[in-house]
Amino acid sequence: MSPKSALRAKSQSRPSEAVSRPVALLAWYDRHRRRLPWRAGPGETSDPYRVWLSEIMLQQTTVKAVGPYFEKFVARWPDVTALGTASQDDVLRMWAGLGYYSRARNLHACAVAVTREHDGAFPDTEVGLRALPGIGPYTAAAIAAIAFDRHTMPVDGNIERVVSRLFAVEQELPQAKPQIQQLAATLLANSRAGDSAQALMDLGASICTPKKPACSLCPLNEDCTARAQGTQETFPRKAPKKSGTLRRGAAFVITRGDDLLVRSRPEKGLLGGMTEVPGSDWLAGQEDAAAKRQAPALKGLSRWQRRVGVVTHVFTHFPLELVVYTAKAEARTRAPEGMRWVPIATLADEALPNVMRKVIAHALDLPSDRSS
Repeated sequence: MSPKSALRAKSQSRPSEAVSRPVALLAWYDRHRRRLPWRAGPGETSDPYRVWLSEIMLQQTTVKAVGPYFEKFVARWPDVTALGTASQDDVLRMWAGLGYYSRARNLHACAVAVTREHDGAFPDTEVGLRALPGIGPYTAAAIAAIAFDRHTMPVDGNIERVVSRLFAVEQELPQAKPQIQQLAATLLANSRAGDSAQALMDLGASICTPKKPACSLCPLNEDCTARAQGTQETFPRKAPKKSGTLRRGAAFVITRGDDLLVRSRPEKGLLGGMTEVPGSDWLAGQEDAAAKRQAPALKGLSRWQRRVGVVTHVFTHFPLELVVYTAKAEARTRAPEGMRWVPIATLADEALPNVMRKVIAHALDLPSDRSS
């Protein structure tokens, strides 16, 4: 029997077991559910705003990292209407350090759309949710299930791992996603769809972990194909990652007394709308001399000093190395067009991405949290 046939037979046989999986998951969840700041407690109704906000923040980011940001956001903007009337600059500043900044721009655009086009109420269907900025298939399913108890199963990385092990899905990701989606749907209870999804998320986060899963504690362990084979840690199957080509550039840190010269990046593109110090293009194979020639021209500027070492940062599609140069401007030097002076003491109020925090800390000998 082929692996696909075996998988099909397993998913279709023993209907009593297939029915018992959702029941077992919910029973486990009721005892072991994680307490998360965005999650409604037992018997409470989920707040669509908190569900949406957390799902956007959690994309490609850990629960531990998101927690403080989520608390800051809901303290300042307690509902979607408050967020929808905020400025994008304020949202970017609050988001700074969380990474993947297109999420912040889409977050604001979505809040504006819900406020203006839906009277501050999120649509309660996947179709309606997907029409909003920044909400794709997974996020729409997650909000629909968790906030509105729609009978749908969102599949995040944790659920992919649980399902691929439970059914021993041999196909590699991302090609296996449709198959995993279908199999995950079999784990939905007839009611409490949101709890079914969150149960699988919690199971993947706490029990069915990437390494050394605690299989003896899993409510589905007796029915897990990978556990029976002893191959848990080999799932999900993944194709080798392709690393992007290294790009190189220069960053120019110019101070005027206690002020720092900065500018805003273009709204569209990488780190769109974020604050940065002036810099060169980021290009593969760029020579230091070519990068340095792109330094901003200011009258009366002191000689450029190259800092020892380089600042490194890894983006989703490429790694980056930046040579850092420092210089001092005279007391009344005006900022070039498109740039501005900001007090170093107030850098925490600027929408600085992590790579720029590293650059400034490296240039000014600041602790890494001083520029954040």
